[in-house]
Amino acid sequence: MKTLKLFVVGLLLFFAGSTQAQISVQVNLGTPPQWGPSGYTNVQYYYLPDVEAYYDVPSSMFIYYNGVTWVHRRSLPIRYRNYDLYNGYKVVMSDYHGRTPYTHFREHKKQYARGYRGQEQHNIGQRPDHGYPNDRNYSKSRSNQKRNWSNDRGNQHDKDKRMKNKSESRKGNDKRNR
Repeated sequence: MKTLKLFVVGLLLFFAGSTQAQISVQVNLGTPPQWGPSGYTNVQYYYLPDVEAYYDVPSSMFIYYNGVTWVHRRSLPIRYRNYDLYNGYKVVMSDYHGRTPYTHFREHKKQYARGYRGQEQHNIGQRPDHGYPNDRNYSKSRSNQKRNWSNDRGNQHDKDKRMKNKSESRKGNDKRNR
C-alpha cells in the first residue's frame, strides 16, 4: 500500500513537471496620445518639426534638446507651453526602432523644417474643449486672446478704481459717524 502511494505521488510529480504552463500576456504600454495621428500602429516615435522634438509613444515622453543634452520629459519645455499638439504636424517615424531617434536629428531637421506639412493628418481623438464652447470671448487665435487679455486688464483697472473709491467713501463715513 505504501508503495502504491509513493508510485501515485511520483506519477503526479512526473506529469506536473513535464507539463508547461503557457501564459500569454499582451500589455500595450504607451497608448498613442489623443493628439497623435490616426492610422498608425506599432509606432515608437513621432517627430514634431515645429518644436524640434520627438515624442516617445511607449513611454509617453517628449525628447528634446535643452541646450546641453537630450532630455526625456513628460511635457515640452516652457517656451512651447502654448504649442497646439492637435494642430501641429507629426512625422510618424515608422522606420526607426532604436532608443535614440535624435541621432538622426540633423537629417530630420533638414527634411522636416519648422512649419513642415506633409499629407493631411487626422488625430486619434478630439481636442478636449475645457468647458469653453459657449463662451463668446473664447478664441483659439492668439491675437484675440491678447485682445481679450488687454480688455480684461482694463476691466480689472476699472474694478480696482471702483474698489478704491468705495474704500475711501467708507473711511469718510467712519469719520463722520464718530
